[in-house]
Amino acid sequence: MPTATFRVLFVFVVLAHERRQVVHFGVTEHPTQEWTGQQLREAFPWDEAPRYVLRDRDAIYGRDFATMTRNMGMEEVLTAPRSPWQNPFVERLVGSIRRECLDHVIVWNERSLRRTLQNYFVYYQRSRTHLALGKDAPAPRAVEPPEQGRVVAIPQVGGLHHRYQRRAA
Repeated sequence: MPTATFRVLFVFVVLAHERRQVVHFGVTEHPTQEWTGQQLREAFPWDEAPRYVLRDRDAIYGRDFATMTRNMGMEEVLTAPRSPWQNPFVERLVGSIRRECLDHVIVWNERSLRRTLQNYFVYYQRSRTHLALGKDAPAPRAVEPPEQGRVVAIPQVGGLHHRYQRRAA
């Protein structure tokens, strides 16, 4: 992601495929193998690691990444070179982040990007509907009957998006 000062920032995202939940993300100007490994450790700090980790063949993972994932009890699944369609959930998330958020804001620095993404991910997890999830959000929501009041719009991501809920009068 380019900033207003023409610096390039990199984002690392860990996504749980089952309900498309963003488990963890990190932002840096200088991604290294050590930083990438630390992001995965932060995503699964206790014995919570999934059985598999699906990733591309980017050099940022380094030689020690496979050893680290094995030590965490995960099996690495690598996509074929230049094959983004083999990881469609993450590719769709990246496109959504760009189209629905980052194309509409000016990013100043790491802190600015981190705050913007944090707000977007709250919206993404709790409010944004997904057709594949039965028009539900990654964090399931209760259906609100008309008796609960009128529908009001609650601004999210700085007013870029809205959550709609029923509120009693």
